[in-house]
Amino acid sequence: MQRAALFRGGDAQMAAGDLGELLVPYMPTIRVPKSGDRVYKTECAFSYDSPDSEGGLYVCMNTFLGFGREHIERHYRKTGQCVYLHLRRHVIEVPGASGGALPKRRNAKLFLDLETSSDLNSDDFEYEDEAKLIIFPDHYEISLPNIEELPALVTIACDALLSAKSPYRKQEPDSWEEELQASKHAKSLLQLDNGVRIPPSGWKCSKCDLRENLWLNLTDGSVLCGKWFFDGSGGNGHAMEHYKETGYPLAVKLGTITPDGADVYSFDEEEPVLDPHIAKHLAHFGIDMLQMQVTENGLRDNDIKPRVSEWEVIQEAGVKLKPMYGPGYTGMKNLGNSCYLNAVMQAIFSIPEFQRAYVGNLPRIFDYSPLDPTQDFNTQMAKLGHGLLSGQYSKPPVKSDLIEQVMKEEHKPQHNGISPRMFKAFISKGHPEFSSNRQQDAQEFFLHLINLVERNPVGSENPSDVFRFLVEERTQCCQSRKVRYTERVDYIMQLPVAMEAATNKDELIAYELKRREAEAARRPLPELVRAKIPFRACLQAFSEPSNVEDFWSSALQAKSAGVKTSRFASFPEYLVVQIKKFTFGLDWIPKKLDVSIDMPDFLDISHLRARGLQPGEEELPDIAPPIVIPDDPKALDIDESSVMQLAEMGFPLEACRKAVYYTGNLGAEVAFNWIIAHMEEPDFAEPLVTPAFGEVASSGAAALGAVGLDNQPPEEMVAIIISMGFQRNLAIQALKATNNNLERALEWIFSHPDPEEESDPALDTMDMENNANANILAETGSEGPRVKDGPGRYELFGFISHMGTSTMSGHYVCHLRKEGRWVIYNDLRVCASERPPKDLGYIYFYHRIPS
Repeated sequence: MQRAALFRGGDAQMAAGDLGELLVPYMPTIRVPKSGDRVYKTECAFSYDSPDSEGGLYVCMNTFLGFGREHIERHYRKTGQCVYLHLRRHVIEVPGASGGALPKRRNAKLFLDLETSSDLNSDDFEYEDEAKLIIFPDHYEISLPNIEELPALVTIACDALLSAKSPYRKQEPDSWEEELQASKHAKSLLQLDNGVRIPPSGWKCSKCDLRENLWLNLTDGSVLCGKWFFDGSGGNGHAMEHYKETGYPLAVKLGTITPDGADVYSFDEEEPVLDPHIAKHLAHFGIDMLQMQVTENGLRDNDIKPRVSEWEVIQEAGVKLKPMYGPGYTGMKNLGNSCYLNAVMQAIFSIPEFQRAYVGNLPRIFDYSPLDPTQDFNTQMAKLGHGLLSGQYSKPPVKSDLIEQVMKEEHKPQHNGISPRMFKAFISKGHPEFSSNRQQDAQEFFLHLINLVERNPVGSENPSDVFRFLVEERTQCCQSRKVRYTERVDYIMQLPVAMEAATNKDELIAYELKRREAEAARRPLPELVRAKIPFRACLQAFSEPSNVEDFWSSALQAKSAGVKTSRFASFPEYLVVQIKKFTFGLDWIPKKLDVSIDMPDFLDISHLRARGLQPGEEELPDIAPPIVIPDDPKALDIDESSVMQLAEMGFPLEACRKAVYYTGNLGAEVAFNWIIAHMEEPDFAEPLVTPAFGEVASSGAAALGAVGLDNQPPEEMVAIIISMGFQRNLAIQALKATNNNLERALEWIFSHPDPEEESDPALDTMDMENNANANILAETGSEGPRVKDGPGRYELFGFISHMGTSTMSGHYVCHLRKEGRWVIYNDLRVCASERPPKDLGYIYFYHRIPS
């Protein structure tokens, strides 16, 4: 904080003694922020008001929570806290700035760490920050500075609060949750006019010929290899040596430049940074960010004509789009690779059930929120929903208002979109992927969000019920022809891409030959030819039988060939369809299938309705497969095919390995259930550490759901027994009776066909806690999972598209049909869509057509 700017002179409104007496009753409630305290001085806990807002922001001097003008009274009534620091930023037009010599912007009166509004010319306006102490309930104001009149504790508390860092920074220096800061060198960066132009491909280090982990120095255009940078890539450190020789501070990593930004590192500041002028700095070397989509090997993703560029088609570039304003047309700021969150939340809050659950119940949710509403899921959902739907943060510029502001020499900041920083910080807390600043899979985030909705009910109905459906799986032994029918809960219909059904195969073959020749010669790639896949072929591939790996036939008492088909035991109110575009290459790097699928506006999947056991079919005997427990658990081979199947769904690779291991290699389906039940655990994506098998309080059990009862069996053993079709209570009872010996526990189950009906209350409590994360899979009860079954006819109302080569990079955009027309939501930009690219989507949202 610029202390001099805050406490520099000022006329006292009261005598020092009077101020001291006024504050004495409240001194016990005034705290000085300590290390680790979160200070919310830039955003309201219940809304997106900030010091830039007309009413400013009130920061509680005890809890350090921020509140807008509409919500401060609620906090006062709930807590009785009386003393608040009121922060306000004024934007003043500089008289005569538009003519003659432009005045230099004056920053002497700035002490709030806020982003300046992008629509203000820094030469035409100056900013002035104001801080006051407000005492409730009489709203008595004490203007600051008053360093000589205020008690020392109050002065120290105000000083510490105003200089506190962002609450979204973690304490650990290696955390990716820390938001990147703009480099101090960005604005005045020296760029040599040396004629250097960077080609679109064929890069190599100028000192060692290394062709990967290359960094472009933004001062002289040198291309050099990295070594000690934040992404962990290898190299010989020539980029750092160059900085030490020249002092040129900023470099951008080649291969990360997209229209959405790039990875920039500051050698001087020794950390990754933001470069607000990156487009201009790259243009100096002939690089157009809007045309750059780069692959892992440094070659451009497509050096092609604009009409086929995935980035431009999906974002509808080159077409003049009309901005949309008002309720339901509010954009969301990209916090740095957070477009996946923005796209999913725009789709979610276009659904009436979610609107009613959170925005419709907003007064009740806010009134009954905990003392720290920033850590409450329902509060933050209601806040986000209101921000998107109220229209409060999406107001069109009005000419009459602008004229009035000019006359008054005061500019009222125009709110354009919201920044979901508080929402992202909360829902990603503890998650190894979503808490990072890296790009993520929108489908995986959708499931994560549904899991949180399930665990935090609001009202009598859960809005996530609209997505839930039952899947009937029919497994058949190919030798005995006997069958088994099972049901499971799901939220997404995953549709395979039937590449073999492409209607332009000859063009694809010719393009592939040209592409390989261009890569070998390091020439620009030929014009892209995208595979055209009929939707009916993808639907047919979904309905066809698939082989079951390592199928154990209870009819033969041995492993045999088996096939599985899936059908809908119920149809959801809202059908979410994911196109399985992402797969893995031989190097385990996720790849994307760049295809065009003629997705229908109206979809009928009634023919996929499950029929159950048919006349003439014979069921497989209900016999569990034998369990072979190795003496050394490390000797257990992990079924890599099951791992691959799970990884293709978007789950972290290490989590997939643990899931397959802890479910005894019983297949991808059983391992999937384990993943859903444990995906919220802090070490979900940590590498597998095999525990000593006889240890009850093993690391696996401790990390995977056990909450501390000494006699609680390890969760992985419970999962293995449950996967065989036995009830959870029975599995726990058997393991407890046999001192957690898995083989003896199975014998105990078979020798106790009618277990005791009464259960241990402590066991029930434990079971409820262990199942807290498993609500997404099953909701126990005599009536089974809640589903909203109905006809299987749907109409498309939205889709999320992905641009880029894998889920680890790229950009997401959402298109929604509202009020009879399509609208594109591209982070902060909300416009009427002219050419919605329905054939290039990744996740599609359908609503059931009433019968």
